[in-house]
Amino acid sequence: MPDVRLTEVTYGLALAIESYGPGFFRVGTHVLRGACLVTPWDAGPWGGMDDAATPLTLAGRIDVLLVGTGAEIAHAPVAFRDALEAQGIGVEVMNSPAAARTYNVLLGEGRRVAACLIPV
Repeated sequence: MPDVRLTEVTYGLALAIESYGPGFFRVGTHVLRGACLVTPWDAGPWGGMDDAATPLTLAGRIDVLLVGTGAEIAHAPVAFRDALEAQGIGVEVMNSPAAARTYNVLLGEGRRVAACLIPV
C-alpha cells in the first residue's frame, strides 16, 4: 500500500496526522510505528485496545477519543469504552483511515480531540 497523503490544512501549533501507510502514521515530523495515541500537543505509542490507561490520562483535556481499529472496523472492548466514558470522554470507533481524517477535521475546528490508532 502506498503512503497515503491527507489534505494539507494549517493547524497552528497543533499536531495533525500528515499521512499513514502500512504499519505507520506520520504526525508532524515524526513517524510512529505500531499503535499510537495522537493529541494536539503530543504523539506516542499506545498499548492497543487493552490499554485504556493511556488515553485516560487525557480526562479533562479532551471531549472525544477517536479509535481507529486498523483497516476494518472492529468493536472496542466494553471495559475500554466504559472506562473512558465514565471519565467524560466520548468514544467513536471507526477504521484507522477514517479516524485519521476525522481527527484532522475536528482538530481544524478547534475541538478537544485525540485519536488512538492501530495501523493499517
